[in-house]
Amino acid sequence: MNLVANWSYPTAIRFGAGRIKELGEACRAAGMRKPLLVTDKGLAGLPITQAALDLLDAEGLGRAMFSEVDPNPNEINLAAGIDVYKAGGHDGVIAFGGGSGLDLGKLVAFMAGQTRPVWDFEDIGDWWTRADASAIAPIVAVPTTAGTGSEVGRAGVLTNSDTHVKKIIFHPKLLPAVVICDPELTVGMPMAITAGTGMDAFAHCLEAYSSPFYHPMSQGIALEGMRLVKDYLPRAFADGSDIEARAQMMSAAAMGATAFQKGLGAVHALSHPIGALYNTHHGTTNAIVIPPVLTFNRPAIEQRIERAAAYLDIKGGFDGFYAYVEQLNAELGIPKKLGDIGVGTDKIDAMAAMAIEDPSAGGNPVELTLEAAKALFIASI
Repeated sequence: MNLVANWSYPTAIRFGAGRIKELGEACRAAGMRKPLLVTDKGLAGLPITQAALDLLDAEGLGRAMFSEVDPNPNEINLAAGIDVYKAGGHDGVIAFGGGSGLDLGKLVAFMAGQTRPVWDFEDIGDWWTRADASAIAPIVAVPTTAGTGSEVGRAGVLTNSDTHVKKIIFHPKLLPAVVICDPELTVGMPMAITAGTGMDAFAHCLEAYSSPFYHPMSQGIALEGMRLVKDYLPRAFADGSDIEARAQMMSAAAMGATAFQKGLGAVHALSHPIGALYNTHHGTTNAIVIPPVLTFNRPAIEQRIERAAAYLDIKGGFDGFYAYVEQLNAELGIPKKLGDIGVGTDKIDAMAAMAIEDPSAGGNPVELTLEAAKALFIASI
């Protein structure tokens, strides 16, 4: 199979091995002449990042980079990035990396021209209309993991450093103008990151598929996204140089983020406060809480999951699907409990209160009450 293509849904996507070479052209297509590459601290010194800067330099686009981005980025990181953007006279952002680099890069492009605080644009009602859309800089997104799918998303997650609450900032123009999905950039991912990011993609697809809202297009994308994860995540985990598996997982990640326009649910509502308070890896956290959330949601989703199991060639209906998720987690070395990744029982009340206020909670097929959230945390820890 020739895994190279140009897609225009949900935005312009240049997909295929080696296509990072088109970075300069992609920047020009988005209207940039002096881009700022935004990435995280861990990626800043790696060969793939330096090679991207070399490509920009060779095209006469400079080699400016901002990398003071934490694993769970906050408004302090954002303010520092905006300062660098303005001081350098940049006219666009290359969001480069995993979820943290992609989200913060997008938010730098969004906020550099705004006069209101970032929290005024939280994903609540029509708050996004408060933004000056004409002041939003163009974005080119280059994912280096296969999980969050932020490269095709219209939002960014930002942690409030004072309250430790994760907020979803939304605007339609946060959707990058051009995306370069080059699976070669993911070859060097450690096995644990391959597992965690891959399960993040699975969680996005599963929760979108389970959401009670009406969006048949997202429903179909989510179902096929789960199939790609089932078929290719174990291969990518076992052999990081398997380009076909890496490419299919990049597709699954983008599909998950496209699908969750339909909604997320309790998996993310629980995971967001855990990540904010304990700085855990988001995808790994999602993977751990999927089984108890499946049990909690069973009354509302059993028939739907039975149909998914049939499509995925998993025998045993809902119980078979549940067993498959537990088996996949084990195969990928995902810890069974949150306690295994440093989450304690001392903050359950605070996390439960944060979970029911998280925007993802509204997409859960069963109402996530305070008591239910507490019970889910207890079951997960």
